[in-house]
Amino acid sequence: MTILENISLQPYNTFGIAAKAKYFVEINHLDELQAIRETTIFKHNERLVLGGGSNMLLCKDFDGLVIKINLKGISLLTDNHEKAILKVAAGEVWHELVIFCVNQNIGGGIENMSLIPGCVGASPMQNIGAYGVEIKDIFKELTAFHIESGALHTFNKTQCEFGYRESVFKRKLKGQYIIVEVIFELDKTKPTNTSYGAIQQTLDEAGIKDITIKEISKAVCAIRQSKLPDPKVLGNAGSFFKNPEIQNDQFQKLHLEYPQMPSFPTIEGFTKVPAGWLIEQCGWKGKVVGHTGVHKNQALVLVNYGEATGEEIKKLAFDIIESVKVKFGITLENEVNFI
Repeated sequence: MTILENISLQPYNTFGIAAKAKYFVEINHLDELQAIRETTIFKHNERLVLGGGSNMLLCKDFDGLVIKINLKGISLLTDNHEKAILKVAAGEVWHELVIFCVNQNIGGGIENMSLIPGCVGASPMQNIGAYGVEIKDIFKELTAFHIESGALHTFNKTQCEFGYRESVFKRKLKGQYIIVEVIFELDKTKPTNTSYGAIQQTLDEAGIKDITIKEISKAVCAIRQSKLPDPKVLGNAGSFFKNPEIQNDQFQKLHLEYPQMPSFPTIEGFTKVPAGWLIEQCGWKGKVVGHTGVHKNQALVLVNYGEATGEEIKKLAFDIIESVKVKFGITLENEVNFI
């Protein structure tokens, strides 16, 4: 374990922002977290924990210590006809975990979350989700390293306080823990879900009659690849904004004015409206602004055309938020974290 200085973070964030870290260290084994915690650099500098770098926007150089979590390992603890329980290290790539499960014929909904960028450690923090499934639906517990004490603590589903792209680690416990391991419990008896988005349509177009979790995973990958740019080719962080949940009376008023406005049921008294639709109605889809812009196939995705700074992308995001608020009276919230 070596602490490096003045390191470019461009290879470590999917936006491809050319920011630098004052200090940088990679953690490949759990005992290295304990060791780094004892160093002067750790104790006297701001810290940024980095996984896949897929849900962040670096707005400036980071004047502190970046800790890159590379912990690896997937263990199948239980596998019978009813359920599978897996223990997965935080540094595992999320999509590779999905492929592991699909190849083992383990469903339970994880197949709907194919091709989501990032690492396993960030998945409960963000309560990531796609096509009708969220982490909370397949989550059992996690182990996290308490930065102040160096102890390992276990959190069950209730303690994680999951919400829409939210958890206790983004609110009350922000910056206090480093997730090192997640345990997932997958219900193999659960029916497959092809009703969300264009999954069923994609399967029908491919002539798939025998719907398996492998076919669902392939369909989800095809849909995502048709809409979302590859970060290796065009810098982006996937969906930049959350889908807003507005009160039903506000939605009814807007729906009278915009009868084509799509919506989804959510918690009682609220309706979820697709942020991408709102952004597109404001004329942003496909728009280029300097070195950045809004992707031509998906208005939820902001992109870096090669030389954009984090501040440029941040300004574009704020301009989009303002235009949606003026037109619809709805305030969008970032899904991406500003650093």
